[in-house]
Amino acid sequence: MKKLFLYITLSFSLFAFAQNEQLAQYYYDKGDFEKAKISYEELLKETPQNSLYFLRSIDCLQQLQQFENAQNALQLRYDKYQQPTILVELGYNYQLQKNETKATPYYERALESIKKNPNDVYGVANAFERKVLLEYALKAYKTVSGTNENYNFNYQIGLLYGQMANMELMVATFLDEAYANPENSIRIENQLVRFMVDEGDANFNDILRKALIVRTQKTQDIFWNRFLSWFYVQQKEFDKAFIQEKAIYKRNPETLANIVSLGQQAIQEDKTDAAIEILNFVLQNSQDKELLVQANTFLIRMKIEKATATDFPAINLALEDLLKQFGISPFTLSLQLIQAHFTAFNLKKPEEAKKIIKSALEMQLNEYEIAQTKMELADILLYEEKFNQALLYYSQIELDLKNDVVAHEASLKAAKTSYFKTDFEWALKQFKELKAANAQLIANDALEYYLLINDNKVADSTQTALKQFAKGDYLLYQNRDEEAIVQFQSLLQKKAGEQANEIEAVTLLRLGKIYEKKSDFVLALSQYQKIIETHKESIYIDEALFYAAEINNKKLQQPEIAKPLYEKIIFNHQDSIHFVPARKEYRMLRGDTVIQ
Repeated sequence: MKKLFLYITLSFSLFAFAQNEQLAQYYYDKGDFEKAKISYEELLKETPQNSLYFLRSIDCLQQLQQFENAQNALQLRYDKYQQPTILVELGYNYQLQKNETKATPYYERALESIKKNPNDVYGVANAFERKVLLEYALKAYKTVSGTNENYNFNYQIGLLYGQMANMELMVATFLDEAYANPENSIRIENQLVRFMVDEGDANFNDILRKALIVRTQKTQDIFWNRFLSWFYVQQKEFDKAFIQEKAIYKRNPETLANIVSLGQQAIQEDKTDAAIEILNFVLQNSQDKELLVQANTFLIRMKIEKATATDFPAINLALEDLLKQFGISPFTLSLQLIQAHFTAFNLKKPEEAKKIIKSALEMQLNEYEIAQTKMELADILLYEEKFNQALLYYSQIELDLKNDVVAHEASLKAAKTSYFKTDFEWALKQFKELKAANAQLIANDALEYYLLINDNKVADSTQTALKQFAKGDYLLYQNRDEEAIVQFQSLLQKKAGEQANEIEAVTLLRLGKIYEKKSDFVLALSQYQKIIETHKESIYIDEALFYAAEINNKKLQQPEIAKPLYEKIIFNHQDSIHFVPARKEYRMLRGDTVIQ
Protein backbone atom coordinates (compact mmCIF):
# COMPACT_ATOMS: atom_id res chain seq x y z
CA MET A 1 0.00 0.00 0.00
CA LYS A 2 2.87 2.36 0.86
CA LYS A 3 4.46 1.63 -2.53
CA LEU A 4 1.19 2.37 -4.28
CA PHE A 5 0.84 5.67 -2.41
CA LEU A 6 4.47 6.56 -3.27
CA TYR A 7 3.85 5.74 -6.92
CA ILE A 8 0.70 7.90 -7.04
CA THR A 9 2.50 10.79 -5.32
CA LEU A 10 5.47 10.55 -7.70
CA SER A 11 3.21 10.39 -10.77
CA PHE A 12 1.27 13.43 -9.58
CA SER A 13 4.51 15.35 -8.99
CA LEU A 14 5.82 14.54 -12.48
CA PHE A 15 2.51 15.55 -14.02
CA ALA A 16 2.48 18.84 -12.10
CA PHE A 17 6.11 19.52 -13.14
CA ALA A 18 5.27 18.90 -16.80
CA GLN A 19 2.30 21.23 -16.51
CA ASN A 20 4.50 23.97 -15.03
CA GLU A 21 7.00 23.54 -17.88
CA GLN A 22 4.23 23.90 -20.47
CA LEU A 23 2.91 26.97 -18.68
CA ALA A 24 6.37 28.59 -18.68
CA GLN A 25 6.76 27.82 -22.39
CA TYR A 26 3.31 29.27 -23.07
CA TYR A 27 4.11 32.55 -21.33
CA TYR A 28 7.51 32.73 -23.06
CA ASP A 29 6.06 32.14 -26.55
CA LYS A 30 3.31 34.65 -25.85
CA GLY A 31 5.86 37.31 -24.89
CA ASP A 32 4.62 37.60 -21.29
CA PHE A 33 8.17 37.62 -19.93
CA GLU A 34 7.30 38.61 -16.36
CA LYS A 35 5.14 35.52 -15.85
CA ALA A 36 7.56 33.37 -17.86
CA LYS A 37 10.45 34.51 -15.62
CA ILE A 38 8.55 33.55 -12.47
CA SER A 39 7.62 30.16 -13.96
CA TYR A 40 11.18 29.34 -15.00
CA GLU A 41 12.53 30.42 -11.61
CA GLU A 42 10.05 28.03 -9.96
CA LEU A 43 11.22 25.23 -12.26
CA LEU A 44 14.85 26.00 -11.42
CA LYS A 45 14.13 25.44 -7.75
CA GLU A 46 13.23 21.85 -8.64
CA THR A 47 16.10 21.31 -11.11
CA PRO A 48 18.75 24.01 -10.49
CA GLN A 49 21.24 22.46 -12.96
CA ASN A 50 18.85 22.66 -15.93
CA SER A 51 20.63 25.00 -18.36
CA LEU A 52 17.58 25.50 -20.60
CA TYR A 53 15.46 26.83 -17.73
CA PHE A 54 18.33 29.02 -16.56
CA LEU A 55 18.99 30.57 -19.97
CA ARG A 56 15.27 31.15 -20.48
CA SER A 57 15.07 32.96 -17.14
CA ILE A 58 18.06 35.11 -18.19
CA ASP A 59 16.41 35.87 -21.52
CA CYS A 60 13.26 36.95 -19.69
CA LEU A 61 15.29 39.32 -17.49
CA GLN A 62 16.96 40.78 -20.58
CA GLN A 63 13.62 41.19 -22.36
CA LEU A 64 12.43 43.07 -19.28
CA GLN A 65 15.68 45.11 -19.42
CA GLN A 66 16.67 43.92 -15.94
CA PHE A 67 20.29 43.62 -17.04
CA GLU A 68 21.82 43.97 -13.58
CA ASN A 69 19.73 41.08 -12.23
CA ALA A 70 20.73 39.05 -15.26
CA GLN A 71 24.41 39.89 -14.70
CA ASN A 72 24.25 38.83 -11.05
CA ALA A 73 22.50 35.56 -11.87
CA LEU A 74 25.01 34.77 -14.63
CA GLN A 75 27.99 35.56 -12.41
CA LEU A 76 26.66 33.32 -9.63
CA ARG A 77 26.14 30.54 -12.18
CA TYR A 78 29.66 30.92 -13.52
CA ASP A 79 31.23 31.02 -10.04
CA LYS A 80 29.41 27.80 -9.17
CA TYR A 81 29.86 25.73 -12.37
CA GLN A 82 32.77 27.44 -14.23
CA GLN A 83 31.05 26.84 -17.59
CA PRO A 84 32.76 28.81 -20.41
CA THR A 85 29.41 29.18 -22.22
CA ILE A 86 28.29 31.43 -19.35
CA LEU A 87 31.17 33.77 -20.27
CA VAL A 88 29.50 34.23 -23.66
CA GLU A 89 26.21 34.98 -21.90
CA LEU A 90 27.92 37.50 -19.59
CA GLY A 91 29.48 39.29 -22.54
CA TYR A 92 26.22 39.29 -24.47
CA ASN A 93 24.39 40.82 -21.48
CA TYR A 94 26.74 43.82 -21.77
CA GLN A 95 26.38 43.87 -25.55
CA LEU A 96 22.61 44.22 -25.18
CA GLN A 97 23.38 47.36 -23.19
CA LYS A 98 25.60 48.53 -26.10
CA ASN A 99 28.70 48.21 -23.93
CA GLU A 100 31.15 46.53 -26.30
CA THR A 101 34.10 47.47 -24.10
CA LYS A 102 32.89 45.25 -21.24
CA ALA A 103 31.48 42.55 -23.55
CA THR A 104 34.70 41.80 -25.47
CA PRO A 105 36.83 40.57 -22.52
CA TYR A 106 34.22 37.94 -21.68
CA TYR A 107 34.17 36.70 -25.28
CA GLU A 108 37.98 36.53 -25.29
CA ARG A 109 37.96 34.57 -22.00
CA ALA A 110 35.53 32.08 -23.56
CA LEU A 111 37.91 31.61 -26.49
CA GLU A 112 40.88 31.21 -24.10
CA SER A 113 39.02 28.43 -22.28
CA ILE A 114 38.94 26.44 -25.54
CA LYS A 115 42.74 26.46 -25.73
CA LYS A 116 42.91 24.88 -22.26
CA ASN A 117 40.08 22.41 -22.90
CA PRO A 118 39.38 21.88 -26.63
CA ASN A 119 36.19 19.94 -25.87
CA ASP A 120 34.62 23.23 -24.78
CA VAL A 121 34.57 24.31 -28.44
CA TYR A 122 31.18 22.63 -29.03
CA GLY A 123 29.35 24.57 -26.35
CA VAL A 124 31.20 27.87 -26.81
CA ALA A 125 30.89 27.97 -30.62
CA ASN A 126 27.22 27.04 -30.35
CA ALA A 127 26.65 29.81 -27.78
CA PHE A 128 28.24 32.35 -30.12
CA GLU A 129 26.13 31.11 -33.05
CA ARG A 130 22.90 31.37 -31.04
CA LYS A 131 23.76 35.03 -30.36
CA VAL A 132 24.64 35.51 -34.07
CA LEU A 133 28.20 36.38 -33.05
CA LEU A 134 29.50 34.64 -36.15
CA GLU A 135 33.04 36.05 -36.13
CA TYR A 136 33.58 34.72 -32.61
CA ALA A 137 32.02 31.36 -33.53
CA LEU A 138 34.47 31.20 -36.43
CA LYS A 139 37.39 31.98 -34.09
CA ALA A 140 36.20 29.25 -31.71
CA TYR A 141 36.24 26.59 -34.43
CA LYS A 142 39.53 27.80 -35.89
CA THR A 143 41.18 27.76 -32.44
CA VAL A 144 41.05 23.97 -32.28
CA SER A 145 40.88 23.00 -35.98
CA GLY A 146 43.94 21.02 -36.97
CA THR A 147 45.13 20.49 -33.38
CA ASN A 148 43.71 16.98 -33.40
CA GLU A 149 42.20 14.76 -36.10
CA ASN A 150 39.02 14.57 -33.99
CA TYR A 151 38.58 18.33 -34.24
CA ASN A 152 37.57 18.82 -37.87
CA PHE A 153 35.17 21.74 -38.11
CA ASN A 154 35.56 22.61 -41.79
CA TYR A 155 31.89 21.89 -42.45
CA GLN A 156 30.78 24.20 -39.62
CA ILE A 157 33.29 26.85 -40.76
CA GLY A 158 31.92 26.64 -44.29
CA LEU A 159 28.38 27.14 -42.99
CA LEU A 160 29.50 30.19 -41.02
CA TYR A 161 31.13 31.73 -44.09
CA GLY A 162 27.83 31.21 -45.89
CA GLN A 163 25.88 32.94 -43.12
CA MET A 164 28.39 35.79 -43.29
CA ALA A 165 27.78 36.03 -47.09
CA ASN A 166 31.45 35.27 -47.82
CA MET A 167 30.73 32.96 -50.73
CA GLU A 168 34.30 32.57 -51.98
CA LEU A 169 35.54 31.31 -48.60
CA MET A 170 32.46 29.15 -48.10
CA VAL A 171 32.98 27.44 -51.47
CA ALA A 172 36.73 27.01 -50.90
CA THR A 173 36.21 25.56 -47.41
CA PHE A 174 33.46 23.17 -48.52
CA LEU A 175 35.42 21.96 -51.56
CA ASP A 176 38.60 21.40 -49.55
CA GLU A 177 36.62 19.44 -46.97
CA ALA A 178 34.87 17.34 -49.62
CA TYR A 179 38.24 16.43 -51.17
CA ALA A 180 39.88 15.64 -47.82
CA ASN A 181 36.88 13.66 -46.55
CA PRO A 182 34.84 12.35 -49.51
CA GLU A 183 32.34 10.75 -47.11
CA ASN A 184 31.11 14.30 -46.39
CA SER A 185 30.57 15.12 -50.07
CA ILE A 186 26.82 14.47 -50.14
CA ARG A 187 26.22 16.64 -47.07
CA ILE A 188 28.30 19.42 -48.64
CA GLU A 189 26.53 19.10 -51.99
CA ASN A 190 23.18 19.45 -50.21
CA GLN A 191 24.35 22.72 -48.65
CA LEU A 192 25.68 24.02 -51.96
CA VAL A 193 22.36 23.23 -53.65
CA ARG A 194 20.60 25.43 -51.07
CA PHE A 195 22.67 28.39 -52.20
CA MET A 196 22.36 27.46 -55.88
CA VAL A 197 18.57 27.21 -55.83
CA ASP A 198 16.88 28.33 -52.63
CA GLU A 199 18.96 31.13 -51.17
CA GLY A 200 21.29 31.85 -54.03
CA ASP A 201 23.57 34.84 -54.05
CA ALA A 202 23.48 36.52 -57.46
CA ASN A 203 26.97 35.31 -58.42
CA PHE A 204 27.10 32.13 -56.37
CA ASN A 205 26.78 29.68 -59.27
CA ASP A 206 29.58 31.43 -61.13
CA ILE A 207 31.84 31.41 -58.04
CA LEU A 208 31.28 27.67 -57.57
CA ARG A 209 31.74 26.86 -61.26
CA LYS A 210 35.03 28.76 -61.48
CA ALA A 211 36.34 27.17 -58.27
CA LEU A 212 35.58 23.70 -59.62
CA ILE A 213 37.13 24.41 -63.03
CA VAL A 214 40.33 25.73 -61.40
CA ARG A 215 40.63 22.58 -59.26
CA THR A 216 39.88 20.33 -62.24
CA GLN A 217 42.62 21.94 -64.31
CA LYS A 218 45.11 22.24 -61.47
CA THR A 219 45.10 18.70 -60.01
CA GLN A 220 43.87 16.47 -62.86
CA ASP A 221 42.12 14.40 -60.17
CA ILE A 222 38.87 12.79 -61.39
CA PHE A 223 37.29 13.74 -58.05
CA TRP A 224 36.94 17.26 -59.43
CA ASN A 225 35.57 16.05 -62.78
CA ARG A 226 32.85 14.23 -60.83
CA PHE A 227 32.12 17.31 -58.75
CA LEU A 228 32.00 19.52 -61.85
CA SER A 229 29.70 17.01 -63.56
CA TRP A 230 27.42 17.13 -60.50
CA PHE A 231 27.40 20.96 -60.72
CA TYR A 232 26.39 20.95 -64.39
CA VAL A 233 23.62 18.45 -63.68
CA GLN A 234 22.19 20.82 -61.05
CA GLN A 235 22.25 23.53 -63.75
CA LYS A 236 20.63 21.07 -66.20
CA GLU A 237 23.58 21.57 -68.55
CA PHE A 238 23.87 17.91 -69.45
CA ASP A 239 26.11 18.45 -72.47
CA LYS A 240 28.76 19.97 -70.17
CA ALA A 241 28.27 17.26 -67.55
CA PHE A 242 28.80 14.72 -70.35
CA ILE A 243 32.20 16.25 -71.19
CA GLN A 244 33.28 15.66 -67.58
CA GLU A 245 31.90 12.12 -67.52
CA LYS A 246 33.77 11.27 -70.72
CA ALA A 247 36.98 12.61 -69.18
CA ILE A 248 36.40 10.35 -66.15
CA TYR A 249 35.69 7.35 -68.37
CA LYS A 250 38.86 7.83 -70.42
CA ARG A 251 40.96 7.72 -67.27
CA ASN A 252 38.92 5.02 -65.56
CA PRO A 253 37.15 2.95 -68.26
CA GLU A 254 35.70 0.35 -65.90
CA THR A 255 31.99 1.13 -66.35
CA LEU A 256 29.65 3.43 -68.20
CA ALA A 257 26.92 3.20 -65.54
CA ASN A 258 27.31 6.86 -64.53
CA ILE A 259 26.98 7.94 -68.15
CA VAL A 260 23.79 5.87 -68.57
CA SER A 261 22.45 7.52 -65.40
CA LEU A 262 23.34 10.94 -66.83
CA GLY A 263 21.41 10.10 -69.98
CA GLN A 264 18.40 9.11 -67.90
CA GLN A 265 18.54 12.41 -66.00
CA ALA A 266 18.71 14.31 -69.29
CA ILE A 267 15.57 12.50 -70.45
CA GLN A 268 13.75 13.38 -67.24
CA GLU A 269 14.58 17.06 -67.82
CA ASP A 270 13.46 16.84 -71.46
CA LYS A 271 16.98 17.50 -72.77
CA THR A 272 16.47 15.17 -75.71
CA ASP A 273 19.50 16.07 -77.85
CA ALA A 274 21.90 15.71 -74.93
CA ALA A 275 20.29 12.41 -73.90
CA ILE A 276 20.63 10.93 -77.41
CA GLU A 277 24.29 11.94 -77.62
CA ILE A 278 25.04 10.50 -74.17
CA LEU A 279 23.26 7.18 -74.76
CA ASN A 280 24.75 6.71 -78.22
CA PHE A 281 28.19 7.07 -76.62
CA VAL A 282 27.27 4.15 -74.36
CA LEU A 283 26.21 2.03 -77.35
CA GLN A 284 29.49 2.78 -79.11
CA ASN A 285 31.76 2.09 -76.16
CA SER A 286 30.15 -0.58 -73.97
CA GLN A 287 30.18 -4.36 -74.15
CA ASP A 288 28.10 -4.66 -70.99
CA LYS A 289 24.76 -6.18 -72.06
CA GLU A 290 22.88 -4.76 -69.09
CA LEU A 291 24.01 -1.21 -69.90
CA LEU A 292 23.31 -1.76 -73.60
CA VAL A 293 19.76 -2.87 -72.85
CA GLN A 294 19.28 0.12 -70.54
CA ALA A 295 20.59 2.59 -73.12
CA ASN A 296 18.50 1.08 -75.92
CA THR A 297 15.43 1.12 -73.67
CA PHE A 298 15.82 4.83 -73.01
CA LEU A 299 16.51 5.63 -76.68
CA ILE A 300 13.55 3.67 -78.09
CA ARG A 301 11.24 5.17 -75.46
CA MET A 302 12.30 8.68 -76.57
CA LYS A 303 11.66 7.78 -80.21
CA ILE A 304 8.16 6.58 -79.37
CA GLU A 305 7.33 9.75 -77.44
CA LYS A 306 8.31 11.97 -80.38
CA ALA A 307 6.99 9.67 -83.12
CA THR A 308 4.21 10.25 -85.62
CA ALA A 309 2.26 7.48 -87.35
CA THR A 310 4.75 7.42 -90.25
CA ASP A 311 7.52 6.49 -87.80
CA PHE A 312 5.67 3.49 -86.33
CA PRO A 313 6.80 0.79 -88.82
CA ALA A 314 10.49 1.68 -88.28
CA ILE A 315 10.08 1.71 -84.50
CA ASN A 316 8.26 -1.63 -84.57
CA LEU A 317 11.09 -3.13 -86.62
CA ALA A 318 13.70 -1.62 -84.28
CA LEU A 319 12.00 -3.22 -81.26
CA GLU A 320 11.92 -6.60 -82.97
CA ASP A 321 15.61 -6.30 -83.90
CA LEU A 322 16.60 -5.38 -80.34
CA LEU A 323 14.74 -8.37 -78.89
CA LYS A 324 16.38 -10.64 -81.47
CA GLN A 325 19.79 -9.17 -80.59
CA PHE A 326 19.44 -9.51 -76.80
CA GLY A 327 16.90 -12.35 -76.63
CA ILE A 328 13.62 -12.88 -74.78
CA SER A 329 14.47 -13.25 -71.10
CA PRO A 330 13.95 -11.44 -67.77
CA PHE A 331 17.08 -9.54 -68.74
CA THR A 332 15.18 -7.74 -71.55
CA LEU A 333 11.86 -7.30 -69.72
CA SER A 334 12.01 -3.50 -70.11
CA LEU A 335 12.15 -3.85 -73.91
CA GLN A 336 9.34 -6.43 -73.93
CA LEU A 337 7.08 -4.11 -71.93
CA ILE A 338 7.85 -1.20 -74.24
CA GLN A 339 7.01 -3.41 -77.22
CA ALA A 340 3.70 -4.43 -75.62
CA HIS A 341 2.77 -0.83 -74.79
CA PHE A 342 3.73 0.38 -78.27
CA THR A 343 1.74 -2.41 -79.91
CA ALA A 344 -1.40 -1.57 -77.92
CA PHE A 345 -1.33 2.21 -77.67
CA ASN A 346 0.39 3.16 -80.94
CA LEU A 347 -0.28 0.30 -83.35
CA LYS A 348 -3.78 -0.19 -81.84
CA LYS A 349 -3.31 -3.96 -81.53
CA PRO A 350 -4.14 -4.71 -77.87
CA GLU A 351 -4.64 -8.46 -78.43
CA GLU A 352 -1.10 -8.83 -79.79
CA ALA A 353 0.18 -6.70 -76.92
CA LYS A 354 -1.49 -8.96 -74.34
CA LYS A 355 0.18 -12.01 -75.91
CA ILE A 356 3.58 -10.33 -75.35
CA ILE A 357 2.66 -9.64 -71.71
CA LYS A 358 1.34 -13.14 -71.01
CA SER A 359 4.50 -14.62 -72.52
CA ALA A 360 6.60 -12.39 -70.24
CA LEU A 361 4.64 -13.54 -67.17
CA GLU A 362 5.69 -17.15 -67.93
CA MET A 363 9.36 -16.24 -67.35
CA GLN A 364 11.13 -16.50 -63.97
CA LEU A 365 10.53 -12.98 -62.70
CA ASN A 366 11.02 -11.47 -59.25
CA GLU A 367 8.10 -9.84 -57.44
CA TYR A 368 8.91 -6.36 -58.76
CA GLU A 369 9.21 -7.59 -62.33
CA ILE A 370 5.88 -9.41 -61.97
CA ALA A 371 4.32 -6.20 -60.66
CA GLN A 372 5.72 -4.20 -63.60
CA THR A 373 4.37 -6.74 -66.07
CA LYS A 374 0.94 -6.88 -64.45
CA MET A 375 0.86 -3.09 -64.42
CA GLU A 376 1.38 -3.02 -68.19
CA LEU A 377 -1.31 -5.67 -68.67
CA ALA A 378 -3.72 -3.61 -66.55
CA ASP A 379 -2.86 -0.51 -68.60
CA ILE A 380 -3.72 -2.37 -71.82
CA LEU A 381 -6.99 -3.69 -70.35
CA LEU A 382 -7.86 -0.13 -69.37
CA TYR A 383 -7.08 0.94 -72.94
CA GLU A 384 -9.65 -1.65 -74.10
CA GLU A 385 -12.25 -0.21 -71.70
CA LYS A 386 -12.13 -3.41 -69.64
CA PHE A 387 -12.23 -1.37 -66.46
CA ASN A 388 -13.02 -4.12 -63.97
CA GLN A 389 -10.29 -6.43 -65.25
CA ALA A 390 -7.79 -3.58 -65.11
CA LEU A 391 -8.84 -2.82 -61.51
CA LEU A 392 -8.32 -6.47 -60.61
CA TYR A 393 -4.66 -6.40 -61.71
CA TYR A 394 -3.99 -3.02 -60.09
CA SER A 395 -5.42 -4.44 -56.84
CA GLN A 396 -3.16 -7.48 -57.06
CA ILE A 397 -0.12 -5.21 -57.26
CA GLU A 398 -1.35 -3.18 -54.28
CA LEU A 399 -1.67 -6.38 -52.22
CA ASP A 400 1.61 -7.94 -53.39
CA LEU A 401 3.76 -4.86 -52.68
CA LYS A 402 1.99 -3.14 -49.80
CA ASN A 403 3.31 0.34 -48.93
CA ASP A 404 5.85 0.20 -51.78
CA VAL A 405 6.02 3.06 -54.28
CA VAL A 406 4.98 0.60 -57.03
CA ALA A 407 1.85 -0.22 -55.00
CA HIS A 408 1.11 3.51 -54.70
CA GLU A 409 1.49 3.84 -58.46
CA ALA A 410 -1.00 0.99 -58.92
CA SER A 411 -3.36 2.70 -56.47
CA LEU A 412 -3.14 5.93 -58.47
CA LYS A 413 -3.92 4.08 -61.70
CA ALA A 414 -6.85 2.33 -60.02
CA ALA A 415 -8.18 5.71 -58.91
CA LYS A 416 -7.82 7.05 -62.45
CA THR A 417 -9.67 3.97 -63.74
CA SER A 418 -12.60 4.81 -61.45
CA TYR A 419 -12.39 8.39 -62.70
CA PHE A 420 -12.47 7.25 -66.36
CA LYS A 421 -15.51 5.10 -65.49
CA THR A 422 -17.09 8.29 -64.04
CA ASP A 423 -17.34 6.61 -60.65
CA PHE A 424 -16.37 9.93 -59.09
CA GLU A 425 -17.32 9.13 -55.48
CA TRP A 426 -14.96 6.16 -55.29
CA ALA A 427 -12.23 7.93 -57.27
CA LEU A 428 -12.44 10.94 -54.95
CA LYS A 429 -11.95 8.72 -51.91
CA GLN A 430 -8.90 7.05 -53.47
CA PHE A 431 -7.31 10.33 -54.58
CA LYS A 432 -7.86 11.78 -51.10
CA GLU A 433 -5.85 8.94 -49.55
CA LEU A 434 -3.10 9.17 -52.17
CA LYS A 435 -2.56 12.89 -51.51
CA ALA A 436 -0.48 11.77 -48.52
CA ALA A 437 1.71 9.35 -50.54
CA ASN A 438 5.44 9.49 -49.85
CA ALA A 439 6.26 9.72 -53.57
CA GLN A 440 5.87 13.41 -54.44
CA LEU A 441 4.85 12.86 -58.06
CA ILE A 442 2.08 10.45 -57.03
CA ALA A 443 0.91 12.83 -54.29
CA ASN A 444 0.87 15.79 -56.71
CA ASP A 445 -1.04 13.80 -59.34
CA ALA A 446 -3.57 12.61 -56.76
CA LEU A 447 -4.06 16.16 -55.47
CA GLU A 448 -4.69 17.45 -59.00
CA TYR A 449 -7.46 14.91 -59.63
CA TYR A 450 -8.88 15.31 -56.13
CA LEU A 451 -9.31 19.06 -56.66
CA LEU A 452 -10.68 18.52 -60.17
CA ILE A 453 -13.42 16.17 -58.98
CA ASN A 454 -14.17 17.90 -55.70
CA ASP A 455 -14.47 21.42 -57.13
CA ASN A 456 -16.62 20.42 -60.06
CA LYS A 457 -18.79 18.04 -58.05
CA VAL A 458 -19.86 21.00 -55.92
CA ALA A 459 -20.32 23.34 -58.90
CA ASP A 460 -22.36 20.83 -60.96
CA SER A 461 -24.56 18.41 -59.01
CA THR A 462 -25.37 16.43 -62.17
CA GLN A 463 -21.63 16.13 -62.98
CA THR A 464 -22.45 16.39 -66.68
CA ALA A 465 -19.47 18.58 -67.52
CA LEU A 466 -17.11 16.49 -65.38
CA LYS A 467 -18.21 13.33 -67.20
CA GLN A 468 -17.50 15.00 -70.55
CA PHE A 469 -14.12 16.14 -69.28
CA ALA A 470 -13.26 12.63 -67.99
CA LYS A 471 -14.16 11.28 -71.44
CA GLY A 472 -11.63 13.69 -72.96
CA ASP A 473 -8.99 12.58 -70.47
CA TYR A 474 -9.71 8.94 -71.33
CA LEU A 475 -9.25 9.67 -75.03
CA LEU A 476 -5.87 11.21 -74.18
CA TYR A 477 -4.99 8.05 -72.23
CA GLN A 478 -5.79 6.01 -75.36
CA ASN A 479 -3.50 8.23 -77.50
CA ARG A 480 -6.55 9.50 -79.41
CA ASP A 481 -5.43 13.12 -79.24
CA GLU A 482 -7.49 14.48 -82.16
CA GLU A 483 -10.68 13.04 -80.72
CA ALA A 484 -9.74 14.46 -77.33
CA ILE A 485 -9.37 17.93 -78.87
CA VAL A 486 -12.89 17.66 -80.33
CA GLN A 487 -14.25 16.48 -76.97
CA PHE A 488 -12.65 19.33 -75.01
CA GLN A 489 -13.64 21.96 -77.58
CA SER A 490 -17.22 20.69 -77.47
CA LEU A 491 -17.20 21.08 -73.68
CA LEU A 492 -15.94 24.66 -74.00
CA GLN A 493 -18.69 25.51 -76.48
CA LYS A 494 -21.35 24.19 -74.12
CA LYS A 495 -19.88 26.27 -71.29
CA ALA A 496 -19.50 29.42 -73.42
CA GLY A 497 -21.15 32.46 -71.89
CA GLU A 498 -21.38 30.94 -68.43
CA GLN A 499 -19.79 32.50 -65.37
CA ALA A 500 -16.06 31.69 -65.13
CA ASN A 501 -15.71 28.12 -63.86
CA GLU A 502 -12.99 25.61 -63.02
CA ILE A 503 -14.01 23.07 -65.67
CA GLU A 504 -13.41 25.70 -68.36
CA ALA A 505 -9.99 26.61 -66.93
CA VAL A 506 -8.76 23.02 -66.69
CA THR A 507 -10.18 22.23 -70.16
CA LEU A 508 -8.15 25.08 -71.63
CA LEU A 509 -5.13 23.75 -69.76
CA ARG A 510 -5.58 20.27 -71.26
CA LEU A 511 -5.93 21.71 -74.76
CA GLY A 512 -2.80 23.77 -74.24
CA LYS A 513 -0.77 20.66 -73.31
CA ILE A 514 -2.10 18.75 -76.36
CA TYR A 515 -1.14 21.60 -78.69
CA GLU A 516 2.31 21.73 -77.05
CA LYS A 517 2.70 18.01 -77.75
CA LYS A 518 1.84 18.71 -81.39
CA SER A 519 4.42 21.59 -81.38
CA ASP A 520 1.67 24.10 -82.15
CA PHE A 521 3.02 26.55 -79.61
CA VAL A 522 1.06 29.60 -80.75
CA LEU A 523 -2.24 27.74 -80.35
CA ALA A 524 -1.10 26.33 -76.99
CA LEU A 525 -0.20 29.82 -75.83
CA SER A 526 -3.65 31.12 -76.75
CA GLN A 527 -5.25 28.53 -74.40
CA TYR A 528 -3.03 29.56 -71.49
CA GLN A 529 -3.65 33.25 -72.22
CA LYS A 530 -7.42 32.70 -71.91
CA ILE A 531 -6.91 31.24 -68.43
CA ILE A 532 -4.66 34.15 -67.43
CA GLU A 533 -7.20 36.70 -68.66
CA THR A 534 -10.51 35.14 -67.57
CA HIS A 535 -9.64 32.80 -64.69
CA LYS A 536 -7.40 34.90 -62.47
CA GLU A 537 -8.68 33.18 -59.29
CA SER A 538 -8.47 29.64 -60.69
CA ILE A 539 -6.30 27.00 -59.02
CA TYR A 540 -4.78 26.49 -62.48
CA ILE A 541 -3.57 30.07 -62.92
CA ASP A 542 0.00 29.29 -61.78
CA GLU A 543 0.25 26.47 -64.31
CA ALA A 544 -1.07 28.66 -67.12
CA LEU A 545 1.44 31.38 -66.21
CA PHE A 546 4.34 28.93 -66.07
CA TYR A 547 3.52 27.08 -69.29
CA ALA A 548 2.99 30.38 -71.12
CA ALA A 549 6.30 31.68 -69.80
CA GLU A 550 8.13 28.51 -70.85
CA ILE A 551 6.73 28.67 -74.40
CA ASN A 552 7.64 32.34 -74.79
CA ASN A 553 11.08 31.82 -73.28
CA LYS A 554 12.18 28.53 -74.81
CA LYS A 555 10.06 27.93 -77.92
CA LEU A 556 9.17 31.34 -79.34
CA GLN A 557 12.38 33.03 -78.11
CA GLN A 558 10.48 35.94 -76.57
CA PRO A 559 12.17 36.34 -73.16
CA GLU A 560 10.78 39.83 -72.53
CA ILE A 561 7.25 38.43 -72.68
CA ALA A 562 8.23 35.45 -70.51
CA LYS A 563 9.84 37.52 -67.75
CA PRO A 564 6.68 39.20 -66.34
CA LEU A 565 4.89 35.83 -66.42
CA TYR A 566 7.60 34.24 -64.29
CA GLU A 567 7.49 37.30 -62.05
CA LYS A 568 3.77 36.83 -61.35
CA ILE A 569 4.43 33.28 -60.15
CA ILE A 570 7.26 34.47 -57.87
CA PHE A 571 5.23 37.24 -56.22
CA ASN A 572 1.71 35.79 -56.28
CA HIS A 573 2.09 32.01 -56.17
CA GLN A 574 4.88 31.11 -53.73
CA ASP A 575 3.17 27.81 -52.88
CA SER A 576 3.17 26.64 -56.52
CA ILE A 577 5.27 23.63 -57.55
CA HIS A 578 6.48 25.89 -60.36
CA PHE A 579 7.82 28.54 -57.97
CA VAL A 580 11.45 27.33 -57.86
CA PRO A 581 11.94 26.79 -61.62
CA ALA A 582 10.11 30.07 -62.34
CA ARG A 583 12.43 31.95 -59.97
CA LYS A 584 15.49 30.36 -61.55
CA GLU A 585 14.40 31.24 -65.10
CA TYR A 586 13.46 34.76 -64.01
CA ARG A 587 16.90 35.33 -62.48
CA MET A 588 18.58 34.11 -65.63
CA LEU A 589 16.49 36.41 -67.80
CA ARG A 590 17.21 39.30 -65.46
CA GLY A 591 20.92 38.57 -65.78
CA ASP A 592 21.53 37.65 -62.13
CA THR A 593 23.83 34.74 -62.93
CA VAL A 594 26.60 34.18 -65.41
CA ILE A 595 25.56 31.33 -67.67
CA GLN A 596 28.35 29.81 -69.73
